[in-house]
Amino acid sequence: MEKVLFKSEEKKQTSEVASILRTVADKIESGQISLSHGKDEVRLNIPKTITLEFKVEEETKPGKDTLKKSFEIELEWYEGENGESLPGEVSIG
Repeated sequence: MEKVLFKSEEKKQTSEVASILRTVADKIESGQISLSHGKDEVRLNIPKTITLEFKVEEETKPGKDTLKKSFEIELEWYEGENGESLPGEVSIG
């Protein structure tokens, strides 16, 4: 069963998104991150090894000529475990 602990969605300029991602990267490396929006807040302790997933999707809505693209970055881990690396690496360029 999945339970959403925190969710936020906002339009931002790409420069703002890049800055936020840099901050998130620093927090991940430190092992702790807090997310808050209004009264919603979640604090996470992040282990030294986690699973990193990239996903790119495109979607067209029936009756529309526009194409929606999304790029998702997902981090996963099990509490109390230090996960093992999976074979292969993604190259970012």
